[in-house]
Parts: sequence; structure tokens; C-alpha cells
Amino acid sequence: MSFREIDMSRDPRKAHFDHFRHAPDPHVGLTVDVDVTNFVHLCKDRGWSFYPAFVRIAAKAANAVPELRRRIRGELVVEYDRCDTSHIELLDNGTYCYCTLRHDPAQSWEDYMAYAAARREAARVGASIAEEDDVESLYFISTIPWLHYRSFYQPNYGPDSSNPAITWGKYEPDHRGRLMMPVTLLCHHSLVDGLQIAAFYENLNLCLKHVTTQNT
Repeated sequence: MSFREIDMSRDPRKAHFDHFRHAPDPHVGLTVDVDVTNFVHLCKDRGWSFYPAFVRIAAKAANAVPELRRRIRGELVVEYDRCDTSHIELLDNGTYCYCTLRHDPAQSWEDYMAYAAARREAARVGASIAEEDDVESLYFISTIPWLHYRSFYQPNYGPDSSNPAITWGKYEPDHRGRLMMPVTLLCHHSLVDGLQIAAFYENLNLCLKHVTTQNT
């Protein structure tokens, strides 16, 4: 992945960056119910596995927000041109391993799903929680498919941990019969505010609408 250094001394958020940079717990998170009704039906119609399909949607939505592609590197801030994902894969023994997926915007959905299936199988065989190289650029993705939760407190690796984490739970029908799924985004507050978090969820809805419109 290519990246550029951000001169935070000239950034509009310099004061906010300095304010949160060394806070004991500088992370901010939000959980929002997202309507996945049409996307669930699309996945079933196409024979796509929902999990890796939504990983692609989440990555696309996040990559459309420049601040979510920023990382703290020592005293520097870098912004990647595109970020890939590291997600958890559940194992038969009740634990999980990590699986990295590359997200090429030009790749067709059919090719992506085949690629993701192969990567997931290889990851489960390896059964490792050791991340691959270039961890800095990744989005960390996990799921709690057994629960439709209202909030989620995510672990982080301290005040210098700036990889956004995206988590979702079980989708369930609401009073209208629409399938709603809780999606949580955790970010470093020195890089991201509520405006950028809201943009992520707006992009998420737009990406879901786009893929279901283009594939029906």
C-alpha cells in the first residue's frame, strides 16, 4: 500500500489531534443498526457467503473516508491510498484465527468471493493469530453472529493503536420485517470525529444500495 505523510501542524484538526493524542483512552466508538435486508437476499440469491461479502462492503465504506485511512506512526501521521482488512475466522475448537483480505476495487464480485473463500480456508488451516506484514494499513474486523447487541466495548492495544475496528452482530427483523444488523466502528479520536464516523455509516448504506441495485 502506498501512503503519504500528513503534516498535522497544518491540518484543521491539529488542536483536536494534540488534545486526544496521548489520552489514556483516546478511542471513540459507535454502534448503529444497519438495514441489510436487500443485501442478505442478494447473497442468498447469488450463493455468496454473507460474512466476506459484508467485509468487502465495510472496507469500501471505510476507504471512502480519508481519516479512516490515517494511522499514527510514532510522531508521524500517514494516510494510505487504500486499506485492506484483517478479520477473524471461527475455528471448530471454539477459538478463532486471523485472515487478511486484499480489496481491489476493480475486482468483480464473483472473483472476490472465490478469492475470499480460498483465503478463508487457508487461514483456517493455518489457524494463526499472527498478523501478516503491513498490519498498520489494515482495518480490524470481527463479528458476533450469535447476538443482536445494542452496544459493544471493543479492546484496543493502547493509546497508540490507530487501526479502525469494525464489528457487527446478528441481523434480526424489526417491527417492519426489515433485517437490521448492529455495526460498530471504533476509531482513534485524535484522527476521527463524529463527522467522519457518520460518513462511514452513510457510505455503508450507499454501498449496500449500490451493490443490490447493480446486481438485481
